[in-house]
Amino acid sequence: MRYYLLGLLLTILLVIFIAGRQGDFTQRTPIEIFDDMDRQQKIKPQKPSDFFPDGRAARMPIPGTIPTHIPVENEYLYTGRIGNRWGNGIPIPVTESLLLRGQERYSIHCAICHGATGAGNGITSQYGLVGIANLHQERLLKMDDGEIYNTITHGKGTMYGYGSNIQLEDRWAIVAYIRALQRSQNASLDDLPPEQRTRLTASQKPPTP
Repeated sequence: MRYYLLGLLLTILLVIFIAGRQGDFTQRTPIEIFDDMDRQQKIKPQKPSDFFPDGRAARMPIPGTIPTHIPVENEYLYTGRIGNRWGNGIPIPVTESLLLRGQERYSIHCAICHGATGAGNGITSQYGLVGIANLHQERLLKMDDGEIYNTITHGKGTMYGYGSNIQLEDRWAIVAYIRALQRSQNASLDDLPPEQRTRLTASQKPPTP
């Protein structure tokens, strides 16, 4: 029993010595059991590097690259803005394939919160997430396409941005699909072409006795 207690005491002292001194300032090289990735090869700005022939870690941008903070030729496509205001319209051709792509991306990234129809009743609402936007409310029906694109890119409120997860064209495809969802729930008879409007009106007339 005496040796057991002595071994237990030594073990406790060893643990205290190793764990208890973490965070202390010392000039000596610390004893590391887990290095927590402190010793990894990386390049730090303003630090020398032997990886490049000139010894500099900081590099000039590769020719042809465009930093995200520098305006590009088609500003609206990348930012959703035209000058200092939000723009309207989808800046890429709206085709059936684009809408199908938007539906796919929406189902993957958006429906979990906003629901399959955009009513804000996705699965996350059943687990206590509140404040989910109903895409059919008047505020969002009147929101400019560029602002919807910006919200998808950078997020808003409890929604985080998808700029790094969803490709640029796919974000616009989602905007186009959201507009299709809104139209499906808020369309009027006047939105139909004349021939379809006449056919629908005729089908709704009560039969002649």
